[in-house]
Amino acid sequence: QVQLVESGGGLVQAGGSLRLSCAASGGTFSSYTMGWFRQAPGKEREFAALVRWSNSYTYYGDSVKGRFTISRDNARNTVYLQMNTLKPEDTAVYYCAGSNNLYAQSRPSEYADWGQGTQVTVSS
Repeated sequence: QVQLVESGGGLVQAGGSLRLSCAASGGTFSSYTMGWFRQAPGKEREFAALVRWSNSYTYYGDSVKGRFTISRDNARNTVYLQMNTLKPEDTAVYYCAGSNNLYAQSRPSEYADWGQGTQVTVSS
């Protein structure tokens, strides 16, 4: 059974940085697509970024492109989301998600495995 555990959230001032981590266990991830999504109160879950475990291909949502960087560490089975130049509108619960579809894209429905989420709050 796949488990995803996020960490690294917190409170930061606008313009600051945070790095989120997602530790994956209980599966074979060589053909997985790993994604980060976020959800603010009263809003739908929004795609932030994805990385393909097999070849490190990455893709970003428009709202985070140029500010966030997703990466993975094979040895540690961990995916990271480096978030720079944070804005108050980045405030949300951030979720790590996994899909055994090598070609999964940005729809939450494509991901079967989810972490519990970590809160990111950006103050102005």
